Amino acid sequence: MGNIVQPLSDYCMPQGRNFDVCDVRTAAIAYDNYEGRWGDPKQLDRFLQGYAVEKAKLEARKKGHSVTEQTLEDGSVKVTIQVEGVA
Repeated sequence: MGNIVQPLSDYCMPQGRNFDVCDVRTAAIAYDNYEGRWGDPKQLDRFLQGYAVEKAKLEARKKGHSVTEQTLEDGSVKVTIQVEGVA
């Protein structure tokens, strides 16, 4: 069956600081930023936002939908999924 908890050595915050582990069944990320000493938690928020956007796009495309992505002025991301036959 393999390990269900994997180190995320390929995914780093700026300055090369890694997250701890990811449960590959649920995609839950567990980490400890040592009370901010590993950097600004906003960097983690950006990572999670990017992951969520890419996951949504991937799943939509798997179902044959077209996807557009737009970064808004406040830094949030608008993802639009075009579903055929739906107005």
